[in-house]
This record gives sequence, structure tokens and C-alpha cells, in this order.
Amino acid sequence: MAVSSWGVNDPIARKTWATKLFVDITANTFWGKFVGKTSSSMIQWKDETSKGKGDRVTVGLRTLLTGNGTQGDDTLEGNEEALTTYTMNLVIDQLRHAVRSGGKMSEQRVPFDVRDECRGALQDWWTERLDTSMANQLAGNTGQSDTRFTGNQATTAPSSANSVTRIIVGGDHAGEASLSATTTHIIGFRELDKCVALAKVQSPRIRPIRVDGSEYYVSFLHPYQIYQMRRNDTGNAGFYDVYKAAMQGGKISDNPIIQGANFIYNNVIVHEWAYIPTTVNAPVSQASYRRGVFCGAQAAVFATGMDGSPTKMDWVEEYFDYENQLGVAAGMIFGIKKSIFNSNDYATIALAGYAPAPTGTV
Repeated sequence: MAVSSWGVNDPIARKTWATKLFVDITANTFWGKFVGKTSSSMIQWKDETSKGKGDRVTVGLRTLLTGNGTQGDDTLEGNEEALTTYTMNLVIDQLRHAVRSGGKMSEQRVPFDVRDECRGALQDWWTERLDTSMANQLAGNTGQSDTRFTGNQATTAPSSANSVTRIIVGGDHAGEASLSATTTHIIGFRELDKCVALAKVQSPRIRPIRVDGSEYYVSFLHPYQIYQMRRNDTGNAGFYDVYKAAMQGGKISDNPIIQGANFIYNNVIVHEWAYIPTTVNAPVSQASYRRGVFCGAQAAVFATGMDGSPTKMDWVEEYFDYENQLGVAAGMIFGIKKSIFNSNDYATIALAGYAPAPTGTV
């Protein structure tokens, strides 16, 4: 009887497993649903490159025209406006990881397919690493200097060039160093209101993201930030005031506020994200302070290389010790970077505040 099988490192198997791994990873990352290939996406995916290790991707930005135009029969020739453009360089580099079985006897003792479990383990590792890298980039976590955890390039602190504010600190303070262990320094609804106001008037403006015909911003806060907001916020609107208003308006079953700590406020979609880092400049007990982020369109760029290959990832299987041990490696050439043009964060505002862990016995 004829059977079909694909052995270790068979070209078809390599392509199949690598493709499946990449699809599963991007689907399971928290930010995968915000990725798109247009400038209207929160995270723009650039995959038109076939660069090698250590190369760069250039991302361009065209600013809004500012000229007055001409009226009636006034001469237009000679009064044209030049386009103003900025560029951002994004490093793409290779990152790899591998797992290795203990040997055929070890595999004999377990009731699962080792090859499949290797893929599952690498999928979990890559998902967590990409989530960590994106969170560090968006929040501008300069406290993490290992670029293996920041999308293959250094992070950049929230900008303050040209009188453009790209960080908001709880308690109306000017900087993270002024934070203290008090609930008046949490991130609350008034900070979200401030983000929306700044997004609409600062230059460059932070463009919202279109969702089902409506325009929204997106904010990512650590679970401890959400916890403090639920318990302590007394700003322009308390957490449960928002909840009651939604119920009185008849929006119950489809209101995101019912789904745990995720909600919509002032056209800001707020998500919990456990990968949000601690602040960099907190005066003491840094673990009690978190730096969330408010985002608009094109907040970050995710670039992948290896475009000339069948998949974005590389999958390699290899036997060791006279074919007794199976090793599996998965690698990808990619880069993640917060969008920065003309020395300003283009579509992010950091949200730094007091966010200690809940106390008491669970």
C-alpha cells in the first residue's frame, strides 16, 4: 500500500510548518488584530522587502498641505505648494530560537507527537516575544536595552520636541519622576480625555482608526492600571458612571465595558494588555508604576523580510546524536518600531501612572 509522508527537513514539510507557524503567531499575538497594510491601520505591516540580515526599511510620511490656495482668477502658477515629507528607518534583523528532544526513548514515554509539540512551544515563545517587543516599542520603554525584546532595534522615549506632548502623567504632573504612591496619580478618564484633545489639535495630529464606519482611538493599559481605574477614578466620569450610562442607553449585550476591563470611552477603545511595561523614571518602587499607551493610525510599523521565500519564517529540523534527538529551529527576519517622524512620536501618547498590584490574600 502506498503512503505519503514527509520526513525531517523535507522541502514541503519546511514550507508547510513554517507557514502554519507564522499564521498562528500573528493570529495569537494581542496586537495581531490591529495590523494592516494601509496607512489607516494602527500597526502598518511592510512586507514588500526581501532584505538580508541587518538591513533597513524606509517608511515615508506625507504631511497635510498648509497653503491658502487662490480665489477667482488669481494666478495659481507660481503659488503652488511643495510637498513636505519625512522618513523613518526601520531595522530588520534575524531572530531565531530552537527546541530539542531528549531522544527517542524520551519520546517513547510521552503520548504526543514531539514534532508537533516543538511547533507549539516555538509558537508560544514567538507570540510572547512579539507581544513584548511591540509593547516596549509603543510605550517607549528605554529601560529595556536588549533589542531581542524590542523588535530588533532600540526603543525611543516618548517625544517632547517642538512643544508636542507625547506623554501624559497621572495627577497632572509634568514627568514620571513626580509620580508618587497615591491614587490621585493613577491613569483615569481625565487622562483619556486629555489624550483625545491633544490628538485632535497637536501637529502632527493623531489620526483615528476607522472601525465599522466610525472613528476611534485605541489605548492599551496594564491590568493593574485598569484595576486602579475601576476602584479609584474620580475624574470627569467615574468608571461605574460610564457603566450605568451605557445600561440606561440600552447598550448592554454589545457594550465592551461588560467584557471585563475592556470598554469604550470618548471614542477610545481601551484594552488590557499584560505586556505593558513599568515606567522608566519613577522615583521609587518602579514595579508600582506602569506606562500604558494611547494610539492612532500608523502608531507602529511591523516589517518582515524573506519576501523571496515561500514564507516569512524559516523552519529547520535536524537530527543529532546519530538521529536519536530531533531539534527544531524557527527564525524570522523582522523589525518592530514605533512611528517617529521629524523627531516626534507620530501616533502615540504614553500614559504613565501609579499602578500597584492588588493587595490581600487571593
